[in-house]
Amino acid sequence: MKNPPPIMDSATRRWRAALFLFMLATGVSMASWVARTPAVRDALEVSTGAMGLVLFGLSIGSMAGVLASGGLVRRHGGRLVITVGAVLLVAGLLVIAGGAALEVSGGVFGGLALFGAGMGLAEVAFNIEGAAVERTVGRPVLPVLHGCFSLGTVVGALLGMGLTAVRFPVGWHLAAVALAVAAAGVWTVRAVPAGTGRAEPDADGVKGPEAGGVRGQPAVWRDRRLVLIGLIVLAMAFAEGSANDWLPLLMVDGHGTGATAGSLTFMLFAVAMTTGRFTGGPLLVRYGPAAVVRASAVVAAVGVALVIFSDSALLAGAAVVLWGLGASLGFPVTISAAGEGAGPGDASARVAAVSTAGYAAFLVGPPSLGFLADHVGLRNAMVVVLVLLGGAALITGALRRRPGAPVSEVPASQPDLV
Repeated sequence: MKNPPPIMDSATRRWRAALFLFMLATGVSMASWVARTPAVRDALEVSTGAMGLVLFGLSIGSMAGVLASGGLVRRHGGRLVITVGAVLLVAGLLVIAGGAALEVSGGVFGGLALFGAGMGLAEVAFNIEGAAVERTVGRPVLPVLHGCFSLGTVVGALLGMGLTAVRFPVGWHLAAVALAVAAAGVWTVRAVPAGTGRAEPDADGVKGPEAGGVRGQPAVWRDRRLVLIGLIVLAMAFAEGSANDWLPLLMVDGHGTGATAGSLTFMLFAVAMTTGRFTGGPLLVRYGPAAVVRASAVVAAVGVALVIFSDSALLAGAAVVLWGLGASLGFPVTISAAGEGAGPGDASARVAAVSTAGYAAFLVGPPSLGFLADHVGLRNAMVVVLVLLGGAALITGALRRRPGAPVSEVPASQPDLV
């Protein structure tokens, strides 16, 4: 008979709950911005092309934060990085709100850069913290952690749609969200233990090659298994990011639906993502990450294929549920697998490396489909997503748990994930 999972003490419960709360808050903040993008464009009185340049601030800030986060966690620990990320998130939202209210495009661009940097810093640090909680409690945590972000996007989208309908000023909306994020950040920082993920110096006072952040990441990528895990997360993150960036337009331009139907289709995708992440824990315990991610990639591929090749807008819209459910577990499960079988310091370096690869694919990869779509159409461009999902399904054996991995100790009957 397997040993029962360790019982969490109150400090660990607060640690886990704090991570869940702040991921929920970041999801709300991101979706609040996305939902009010048309209102911000109208307030700035800029063209769609000029708005694209404003939005570039978010990409610049996000990639800067993602690339810097792993090294900063190795030097200073996750709590400090989360603190800085939270401050930048709140500051960014307030600057965006002010830029929109004052109709200053440069202010919105700068606010988005701050907001993106805060998101990038916090997201990688949260993955490292979440992997540490998993090792502590012996239960899947990362799927629910990412599920909280997905739930936040649903809440934020609904809130944004409602406030847009009543013409609530976008500046006051984003300022209120900033205050809520600040409150969640204060509680989170107080509950997260200091030093998680920080590299310990050896006898000579050297913290090792991984402490150098991006420059040290080639050292961890020498592990062939980690390379395969990185390829899986690239494919799964690309599938998720492609839906976030293109799904409404894919339905409007590719299937001839109205703008409202396109937005509702994206909402359906977000709900499917949230459902998959909150319900996937027992499947991981019962079948293991390799089998679950393989099935997830196949399910997502079926959904994408139906969206691409079906001539029925109704069928394509329904297939988005398969796309969302299939893509939901790929990112968190691969992050969890990256940290298995290593010491705390090595685990944080491996998690940071895979997280960086995943977020790079999530943020940078999908926009490139726009260039391909100019030549072959958006529906045909999505074949790239289909091919990547098929490739990921073939290499999920890299996710098989190593002997002694903590999550594998959880009995199949243990459902307590939250």
